[in-house]
Amino acid sequence: MKEPAIVFKDFSFRYKTQKTATLHDINLEIYPGQKVLILGASGSGKSTMCNCINGLIPFSIEGEITGSCRVAGHETKNSSIFKLSNSVGTVLQDSDAQFVGLTVGEDVAFIMENDMMARKDMLPKIDENLNMVGMKDFVDHVPFNLSGGQKQKVAIAGVFGNDVRILIFDEPLAALDPQMGMTAVDLIDDLSQDEDRTIIIVEHRLEDVLYRPVDRIILMADGTIAADVTPDELLKSDLLQQHGIREPLYITAMKYAGCSLEGNENLCDLNSLRFTEENERKLKAFFTADRAVKDETEREPVIRFTDVAYSYDGRQNVVEDISFEIGRGERIAVIGKNGAGKSTAAKLLTGIIRPGKGKIEVCGKDTADMTVKEIGEQVGYVMQDPNTMIVKDLIKDEVGLALSLRKMPQDQIDERVRQSLEACGLYKMRNWPVDSISYGQKKRVTVASMMALEPAILVLDEPTAGQDFRSYTEIMNFVNKLNRDYGTTILFITHDMHLAIENTDRAIVFSDGHVIDTNKVYTVLSNAETIRKASLKQTSLYLLAEKLGLDPEKTIESFIAYERTVKDA
Repeated sequence: MKEPAIVFKDFSFRYKTQKTATLHDINLEIYPGQKVLILGASGSGKSTMCNCINGLIPFSIEGEITGSCRVAGHETKNSSIFKLSNSVGTVLQDSDAQFVGLTVGEDVAFIMENDMMARKDMLPKIDENLNMVGMKDFVDHVPFNLSGGQKQKVAIAGVFGNDVRILIFDEPLAALDPQMGMTAVDLIDDLSQDEDRTIIIVEHRLEDVLYRPVDRIILMADGTIAADVTPDELLKSDLLQQHGIREPLYITAMKYAGCSLEGNENLCDLNSLRFTEENERKLKAFFTADRAVKDETEREPVIRFTDVAYSYDGRQNVVEDISFEIGRGERIAVIGKNGAGKSTAAKLLTGIIRPGKGKIEVCGKDTADMTVKEIGEQVGYVMQDPNTMIVKDLIKDEVGLALSLRKMPQDQIDERVRQSLEACGLYKMRNWPVDSISYGQKKRVTVASMMALEPAILVLDEPTAGQDFRSYTEIMNFVNKLNRDYGTTILFITHDMHLAIENTDRAIVFSDGHVIDTNKVYTVLSNAETIRKASLKQTSLYLLAEKLGLDPEKTIESFIAYERTVKDA
């Protein structure tokens, strides 16, 4: 039998700045050829464990280690980052922290250059790696100027350049569009076919990772290993609910229908899942019940785009002839592949950039006649990358900054800051330095900052990327409360189809700079042509409907209608 690639024995780690250990009593063996998913809520110790494997702990991040951690035969605390980097490659969640090249091509070449690979061998390899992630045409682009999803693709391509035996992917799907997320999971699965290579994935999006099989799921909680199980064992247990992890949509549908999870073969793989006869009967009865999403009354438009076009370079339009209306109080999913024009449309809406052609109206006013400040009084925008928004040192100061600039009384500022931080699960950390928190927590800080302003229109660019289900739920509950109690219009720019199904009324779909569909979410997500053009993917509800011989649109609508009835009860 092969020696383990990674061994933790009675291992604990305490950060230098903390009084108590973040990891404690870890005993774990991972073998070559295994693909392992590390799952858990934010703060459970997932990233800390990965940093112990790749050597960032203790060589870049100081702290106290007890016990043993052996990686590729080396005791990590007696090794070095250089030695460990010959065995371990990591794709970080925050791609900006990983780039070293001035162009995409240079960044992917970095590892090969360090290995003194000949240029004639290197250039085809760079093209091959970038082509694998759909970024070959961006070889001369500056990495920091790319969209969040494009940055992540480049980071993944960069890791391919080093033939390491252990690969760690930290939130690899966080900023990828659904189709490219499937491609990334396929790529990771291809890499895992090497019997000598060990794959470790840290990811909140359980359903998306299970698109391809994993061998084990290690569930972390409060710095310990709560479970080390197969995917089927995890889905049949109540561990996901206990630890605040979002279950796959089709599992939720089975529970709504009163199905037993026992007795079904291949529960973790919907394509090969075989239902018991009783469960199949219950599912069909559930989805064909007389149930529909309520039609909303006509709403006053608060956003209107008319034949809008924009070009960053003055030559080629990145959005062209886009026209749509959004009514007061609507919750809209803005969806489409990376680079389709979603974030550009949001910047046009907020006045950060101005259209080269066409007209944009906000609350009945032409934005051409408004300053950015005047638009900002109506539109709050939470950017995809939190590092581009944060300017203050302390969390509470960052959340209250815009309120202070508007000269709001201090007692009102304190109350709004408290409400926003509690909604985002950050109130206990209000006096912490922003630099001391994770990337996902920084995203919550920026969401809280905009929530505190209570704008008429709130634009959230990938709000759930890197968030565990508990944090996601807290944010969504607060956003939906703003929508329900204050009539706030909400735009989610998102790749998260769970979010679209559960929290929005309508979708606006972008593809290659054009709006190709505006319709009810359940209609959009059951339209095969729209899904193909926009690089989306069929949700598990769509696949479940096909498996049961049901109409996908009616199935998804039935699920949404039932879930909203449950939530409203």
